[in-house]
Amino acid sequence: MTDTPKQPEIFKCPKCSYPQNPHKGECVRCGVLFAKYYASVRSRSKNGEDGNAPSSAKYDDVRFSFNTLFFYTKPQIDILTFSGRLIVYAVMILWGGYFMFSPLADNAAGNSILHLVNLPFHEAGHVFFRPFGAFITSLGGTLGQLLMPLICFSVLLLSTRDTFGASVTLWWFGQNFFDIAPYVNDAVSLTMPLVGGNFGHSSPYGFHDWEYLLTESGLLQHAHSIAKMCMTVGSIVLLLAIFWGAMLLLKQYKNLT
Repeated sequence: MTDTPKQPEIFKCPKCSYPQNPHKGECVRCGVLFAKYYASVRSRSKNGEDGNAPSSAKYDDVRFSFNTLFFYTKPQIDILTFSGRLIVYAVMILWGGYFMFSPLADNAAGNSILHLVNLPFHEAGHVFFRPFGAFITSLGGTLGQLLMPLICFSVLLLSTRDTFGASVTLWWFGQNFFDIAPYVNDAVSLTMPLVGGNFGHSSPYGFHDWEYLLTESGLLQHAHSIAKMCMTVGSIVLLLAIFWGAMLLLKQYKNLT
């Protein structure tokens, strides 16, 4: 078996077919390392022409694809960009810690500026899901503020290949659970100020999303437990995003120019 096939000066990435200069050694679009890709192809060829590689080879392919997707970094990065990302990462840690260690009753997320960022997507969710009935319309507010970070996450991870940006939007996704938790918890007391200066206890039934959702589903007595579960999920997602961001920054540090 010969070594890596000879490549023309301009060729298409063997994985995503994006045209580029092969001398960079790494696809500028999907991040695949050409040497590893060709080594993987040779390995599969050695295990039979039918392409049925043993399980260990298949595992290596899955691991390689996972690393390429979630831990791609550009071959070079300038100090200014890296410094900016360090600042963003510090904010993720400090603000994330504030949300995680603040009591549920303090409504730390609801009193932060991020609540004003999340609120328009919450209200837009009600409008978007209105054709699906009253229950889904009420749930649509929560879905709206969760879906927007996930949409941004998908674009950054799959389209623009900005993995660090994707880790930030994952953090934002987790932060939304802290924004949702106090609203869920208020479903029984109905004392939280709502949009327009209203309160749940003085508003028509259905105005308070989570009072309606939990009452209709027979789960109102579990409101506090569900709110605490939201806090737990948010903490897990924030920690995952922070860990992912740290791994990416370490890789980018090694690529500083």
